[in-house]
Amino acid sequence: MALCKALTREFRWRTGSLPRRLALETGQQNLRSFEMANVAFIGLGVMGYPMAGHLSTKGGHTLTVYNRTFAKAESWVAEHGGTAAKTPAEAAAGADVVFCCVGNDDDLRSVTTGKDGAFETLRAGAIFIDNTTASAEVARELDAAATARGAHFIDAPVSGGQAGAENGVLTVMCGGDEAVFERARPVIDAYARMVGLMGPAGSGQLTKMINQICIAGLVQGLAEGVHFGKRAGLDIEKVIEVISKGAAGSWQMENRHKTMNAGTYDFGFAVDWMRKDLDIVLTEARRNGAKLPVTALVDQFYGDVQQMGGKRWDTSSLLARLDKK
Repeated sequence: MALCKALTREFRWRTGSLPRRLALETGQQNLRSFEMANVAFIGLGVMGYPMAGHLSTKGGHTLTVYNRTFAKAESWVAEHGGTAAKTPAEAAAGADVVFCCVGNDDDLRSVTTGKDGAFETLRAGAIFIDNTTASAEVARELDAAATARGAHFIDAPVSGGQAGAENGVLTVMCGGDEAVFERARPVIDAYARMVGLMGPAGSGQLTKMINQICIAGLVQGLAEGVHFGKRAGLDIEKVIEVISKGAAGSWQMENRHKTMNAGTYDFGFAVDWMRKDLDIVLTEARRNGAKLPVTALVDQFYGDVQQMGGKRWDTSSLLARLDKK
């Protein structure tokens, strides 16, 4: 009987079903199988490039990287080591964990289930972690496709912007199986400050939608506040110094009021990207019946900013629309 219990315990450990508290009790906070994992990373944009770097330098993993522009992958390898792959399928072959961070649903399907996509070579037992901000629908679709191959899928969109990616302090919102999440979490930790499991596949993307809903309203409110203060002839720095310590305080206020007041908008997440995200939000709201009047209005305001030539301005540029003569 004792031998049977021991074998059962070992099986549960290796399959990731043993509760995380047992790992803590035995002094092994990282699951052994992923301490030095073979990792693939698909998509080396402004977010993916530094995230992959943290997986290599902080996580200590061996990486194979793919980027649509091969020179970018070669540049990453020159900086961090590892291997540059010419297709997503080549990158994923033999990997324990495959990360992905691309532009949208169509890009995601292309590098996963498309020709030469990662799912062509995704091995049984491997975990595919998608950091793209995409729809919950595509997350569920890819979860089913991975499961059909005997592999696993976690939708894991991030918040924190380029600075968060570069500093390895992103917030990661995950959807997927709990046992799989616990196996993957020590790897994700390399580029994250906060990692949470929100529910089954698609839940990470739904949580990211809420994140963007909240940001849209906050930035518009801050833009209106700064605009009002300037028109009233107040010293914006003095105003923010006081109100940021009260109920009005926010990350946006602390980190963006100076640049907004200076009329400079090249400090982060671009308007084009925000509109892409808000389109995902509003599409999901139409599906589930949620009422998002403020979000819909702010999306229109960002459209105005695009018309002003601000497609690549950061999201705080809502103030430029108000300050426009």
